[in-house]
Amino acid sequence: MTQLPDFRLETYFSRWEFVARHHMTASDMQTMGLGELLTLADDQDRAAFENMSLGYTTPRGDPALREAIARSYERVDADDVICFAGAEEALYIAMNVLLDAGDHAVVVTPNYQAAETVPLSLCEVTGVALDPDNDWELDLDQIKAAIRPNTRVVSVNFPNNPTGKVISVAAFAELARMCDERGIHLFSDEVYRGLERDPARTLPQAADLSARGLSLNVTSKALGLPGLRIGWIVCRDRALIDRLERAKHYTTICNSGPSEILARIALKARTTILDRNRALLTRNQPVFDAFFAEFPDTFEWQAPDGGCVAFPRYLGPEGVEEFCTRLVEEAGIFLLPAGIYRSELTPTPTDRFRIGIGRANPEEGVAALTQWMRAHR
Repeated sequence: MTQLPDFRLETYFSRWEFVARHHMTASDMQTMGLGELLTLADDQDRAAFENMSLGYTTPRGDPALREAIARSYERVDADDVICFAGAEEALYIAMNVLLDAGDHAVVVTPNYQAAETVPLSLCEVTGVALDPDNDWELDLDQIKAAIRPNTRVVSVNFPNNPTGKVISVAAFAELARMCDERGIHLFSDEVYRGLERDPARTLPQAADLSARGLSLNVTSKALGLPGLRIGWIVCRDRALIDRLERAKHYTTICNSGPSEILARIALKARTTILDRNRALLTRNQPVFDAFFAEFPDTFEWQAPDGGCVAFPRYLGPEGVEEFCTRLVEEAGIFLLPAGIYRSELTPTPTDRFRIGIGRANPEEGVAALTQWMRAHR
């Protein structure tokens, strides 16, 4: 196995996620219980779940699940879909299939760490940073300048983790055209799609824009069902789907049968779940706005364009790493400092932290944070 560095985010989470009293950096929406999800099922899917045989499933994923996924796109069908055990497996396998020694990739930063560490373990990688001084904008000219004759992949993530940035529809379409023109695969992490503050800013999906585009998604983030561990890649290049399946034979082989049926139920009820989750974000927004408004000399706050995480700036003298450490050790308040998002490819801000805004009843955590801040003015 290729040697990879420690996954900073997961290492930090394993230390604090389940011991902190106030988990305020969650990257997923508020989840639901099994019974609540089953109330969204039709009779056929409920019966399929209750009576299923606990045997192996098909490597590409339950056909009915792939049909449900395909219906959430405009130009694909079930044969363009392959399912994985979460988005992480999908990303890992895709990069190992698409990239080899002698190839080159372009990766936008900041990002989910695996988006750059996996390509870096395989080939040369150039980073292009979102601009924190220009509303986290993506400069397409920098992407163009980074592309080489041997570039095989351009990797992006919008709505972005951790910044919440959503670029314009026109910019995303131009990016897809730029990649197509050069025979490059656009790898688009779309796990927060559907949680845009302004629905008019929802980006098209890469697999719809381009036959070479790969759309990555999962039940974990926008749908708030991480325990299902079901992710997928959609791509209209059937030969590439075949290669992804053959690579999957060396990892999970197939997914959990019960999870696939539950994911099928969730995908069929996708509109209902996303409506609920967007309503929760709308309800939560004033809670966070009010907190940051009370401490304008300590924080610089910008609500995300989409997704359920934000990346505010910390202005305190001791620095954000010490601030987050003191918070979790002294008050049990768990936030992610900027160091978790440092990049080997580009400079990244060192004065920010990730906060999650998609969980139900954030008032308790915000109240604890407010109390601590007032005591330490």
